[in-house]
Amino acid sequence: MKASKLTKETICGLGVEPRAFPEFEIGDTIAVSQWIKEGNKKRIQVFEGDVIASHQKGASSTFMVRKIGANGVAVERIYPYFAPLIDSIKIVKRGKVRRAKLYYLRDRVGKKARIKERVMTKEERAAEAAKQKTRIDKAHKEQEALKKAAAPQEEVTPHKEAEESKKVISKEAAPEQKPAKKEAKKPEAKAQKKESDKKDS
Repeated sequence: MKASKLTKETICGLGVEPRAFPEFEIGDTIAVSQWIKEGNKKRIQVFEGDVIASHQKGASSTFMVRKIGANGVAVERIYPYFAPLIDSIKIVKRGKVRRAKLYYLRDRVGKKARIKERVMTKEERAAEAAKQKTRIDKAHKEQEALKKAAAPQEEVTPHKEAEESKKVISKEAAPEQKPAKKEAKKPEAKAQKKESDKKDS
């Protein structure tokens, strides 16, 4: 039985659109390509790091990416999952972790702050690649369907249909009119013109 009023589940589903992103987990190293606007120009900036947290809140879902920048300074960014500024996400490597939040990495330095990579066989990689491809293709199809549904469609009324049918019938019934040929100038008129020119001179 569907709820007659808005509930927590229905509110979380508002504004959620399919995104063609691969399915990543906590501990994975990903490269996020986001649009940066500088004046009148736009460019793509890639931010690569480890996913240390994620929050599933419907349209407000976010994920946190952490990387070690210049001079060993850590940089963390929180990305809204459904933000239009995110162009694409690419999985660099899979991580092997046992926690849902990796905030303990903030207190570690050097090799201790690294996440152990999950080793996968060729069969597992092929199966995962096929799974990600079907997921992305499905998201693309859903996006196209939403665009078609959102496109404005003209309502065809019976009066409008009758007018269009009359126009088609009138075009078919009307005989094709050939363009009128220009009449060639008669030689007599040319001779008279020459005589008048001589008299004037």
